Amino acid sequence: MKKVVIPTKLDTVARDLLVANGFTVVQDSETPMVDLLKANSDCKALIVRSEEVTAEIIDMLPNLKTVIRAGAGFNTIDIKYARKKNVDVMNTPGANSNAVAEEVIAMILAVYRHVVPADISTRSGGWEKKAFMGSELTGKTIGIVGLGNIGQLVAKRTSGFEVKILAFDPIVSAAVAEDVGAKLVSLEQLFTESDVITLHIPENDSTRGMINASLLKLVKPGCLIINCARAGIINENDLKAMKPEKKFKFCTDVYPKDEPGEKSIAEVADLMLPHLGANTREANFNAAKRAGEQAIAYFANGVDTYVVNKGVPKELNENYQQLAHRIAALARHYVGFDRPVKRIACSFYGELNQFSKWFIAPVCSALSCEFEINQDPADAKRFLEGKGVEFIVRSADDSKQYGNSMTIDFEAGGGAKVSIRGTVAENNIMISRLNDYNRLYFVPRGNAFFVEYKDRPGVLSKITGACANAGLNIEDIHAPRDKEANTALAVLMTDKPVPQSIVDAVKAEVQAKQAFAFTI
Repeated sequence: MKKVVIPTKLDTVARDLLVANGFTVVQDSETPMVDLLKANSDCKALIVRSEEVTAEIIDMLPNLKTVIRAGAGFNTIDIKYARKKNVDVMNTPGANSNAVAEEVIAMILAVYRHVVPADISTRSGGWEKKAFMGSELTGKTIGIVGLGNIGQLVAKRTSGFEVKILAFDPIVSAAVAEDVGAKLVSLEQLFTESDVITLHIPENDSTRGMINASLLKLVKPGCLIINCARAGIINENDLKAMKPEKKFKFCTDVYPKDEPGEKSIAEVADLMLPHLGANTREANFNAAKRAGEQAIAYFANGVDTYVVNKGVPKELNENYQQLAHRIAALARHYVGFDRPVKRIACSFYGELNQFSKWFIAPVCSALSCEFEINQDPADAKRFLEGKGVEFIVRSADDSKQYGNSMTIDFEAGGGAKVSIRGTVAENNIMISRLNDYNRLYFVPRGNAFFVEYKDRPGVLSKITGACANAGLNIEDIHAPRDKEANTALAVLMTDKPVPQSIVDAVKAEVQAKQAFAFTI
């Protein structure tokens, strides 16, 4: 019989489903996980919630086939090491979404009406009505960062308060946002105009420290910021530095580690909860039921729909997945994050055409921090459809003799478009064309600075001079021209990231059509 270990407090519906289908189940949340797994090292499946599943844990279980996260986030699981060991990692997206959305509303109302301090005061014999003058949610502007499952539910649940809803999500279409009563805006506009800002994005290399001083300085005095996502998406030092000046309120339910002890954020938090977002009976039941059903389908029929660390065929060089990811990341920066992507069209040449489905998730991972490069292609396609983004794979014309290469085109709001081609040469990822700038031959790795401008003498020296004045060392330069359009493109690789202030200054000085910097 297949053994499943559940080392966490999870609704027994998962255990009951598995036992009814012939599995042996060990569910024990009291014994330390390492000790429990030592005693059950023959298990084939592990169902967890927020427990860490490290390389060491995986190595303890030689028969392990799958780890199922009863919930959406899987940052506590070493998915790359799991892939090396041929262990599929699955999640249960959406099972906890409503619980988290309702927690956000509870936090808003608790802070606006001083629920916690007023309760403490009244219980101690006080009667401080003047001290606890509150605010009403009705008529306020809610800013939602991340319009995924949770973000959309927050929009729906708050709409009954007759609020204005702004949202930032670099992949969601305007139509999807409109369906939940939200207006897509830039991150800067959201932070500037919102009375309440609630964060619903995962933590990864792209989002870590994303909420920093440059955004916090924009908020209204007294703004309420809520983090029920992940601790690392906020720069804690910047939060502490900006709070005295902006006098915003801050609520959190997430920390670097889910464990007892002092929390460094406590000195600036107005309301703290011990990661209770998904901690409802209903959410626990939903996540447990989904986890049990997915385990049964996985072993009985090989159903792997929600695997987040799928490998690639042995015949496909994984560098091509990285190429698709980096082309898409560059395309996203080119069209701008304030414009929702409407359409993605791809051409895969040579031997890559047979692997076309394996490039959908890498494209998704560049657009949305909710995705991993090795995630399920079908899941990625559904994700794009749910965001209102059309994704097509064109027939490739191999008579063009592009070899094993790919072209990815983005169309975004406001008529923004870009077409980028790339390949892998001598095992190096390379961008060969951006729009009509041919022979670009740019290796997308490191700190890049792109400036597109009307072609004329002296502009390149102004760009390099601005970098030098900012103490940036230029490691490489590519400067192709589009003679028909009379434009030029400067791509500079620098030893340090180019600050936004330098990007803005250069764009103004050379009257650039386009200027942006990012780290690849």
